[in-house]
Amino acid sequence: MRGFDPSVDVADDGPAVCPYCGSTETEREHPRGPSLCRSIHFCHGCEQPFERFG
Repeated sequence: MRGFDPSVDVADDGPAVCPYCGSTETEREHPRGPSLCRSIHFCHGCEQPFERFG
């Protein structure tokens, strides 16, 4: 059985689409959010942070 490896990042399938404005001008601020399958992103279009599941 494999254990948790904190050096492994969540999957990144290209630029995240902002759920507020639909922009792809986003960047990942933190590779991990409150759980292992969530990451924190920031939209440069509307300047809102959001979570991406993956």
